[in-house]
Amino acid sequence: MRRREFLGFVGGAAAWPVTAHAQQPVIPVVGFLNGRSPASDAHLVTAFRQALNESGYVEGRNVTIEFLWAEGQLDRLPALAADLVRRKVSVIFAGAIDTQIRPVKAAVATIPTVMGTGGDPVELGLVTSFHRPGGNATAITVISAALWPKRLELLREMTSQSTVIAVLINPDNQNAESALRDIRAAARAIGQKILILNASTERDFDTAFATFVNKRANALVVTDDAIFINQRERLVGLAARHSVPAIYGRREFAAAGGLMSYGASTIDQYRQAGLYVARILNGAKPDDLPVLQPTKFDLVINLKTAKALGLTVPDKLIALSAEVIE
Repeated sequence: MRRREFLGFVGGAAAWPVTAHAQQPVIPVVGFLNGRSPASDAHLVTAFRQALNESGYVEGRNVTIEFLWAEGQLDRLPALAADLVRRKVSVIFAGAIDTQIRPVKAAVATIPTVMGTGGDPVELGLVTSFHRPGGNATAITVISAALWPKRLELLREMTSQSTVIAVLINPDNQNAESALRDIRAAARAIGQKILILNASTERDFDTAFATFVNKRANALVVTDDAIFINQRERLVGLAARHSVPAIYGRREFAAAGGLMSYGASTIDQYRQAGLYVARILNGAKPDDLPVLQPTKFDLVINLKTAKALGLTVPDKLIALSAEVIE
């Protein structure tokens, strides 16, 4: 190449637009890990996304969300969590993981994490304290287990103090022990006989309801669990088939035809999780984000279901309810 041609080539290269050499901005990736399914939790994903949007993060524009669902197979959660770590996501939100909360926490130890739980995160070993979580994780909790005595009381009010109240619980859930402790203590205090029905998978549902019928129980308390929530329509259907008055922890059950529910808003839990995830993306550390607890619990009553069960809803419960589904 002649010298004049070489200089011309260099000059041309120097004149190239600067943008051709500029490094493209790195878009953060949020890992969304959930023990349930997209079908059961679509409304919760909407709340999570809206919170990110309010904080300036729009999926597909300046943030990417990687969704991993266990589809009710909760033993898959630790492996799915490890997959998010391998993908080097920026922050993780883990919801509906109470049966696997410790292994999931261990798997994501190197990634800032916000966890959604229904239990006491200190008792579960998730955080050091509510005010200063410590480590690389914080939580949004609905403190569901502590509400079961109140749910027992509400169910007795609805069913005129049933002789035997059954409790459907997943013994593998890490909140199970504390939930049963509280329910048994509440039952002893009021002289209520209870029957424990265990269900670790959806295959156990039919057996549990057959035991309910054989033991002549009068009403049912369904504890919180990802499998139960994922299969809420089936559980509500079984309760209807066997004419079982039941109380649940989530509004979603009452909306699906369950008799009544009492608890904190799961939608608000996922919204708060989205806000916390955005704060971490903006540079906050999980240890600086106190564990959030609900301040409001709602009673929801399905009048159509009550009528089908031949129950008259006491005026007291109507007055206490935040929502009546007709």
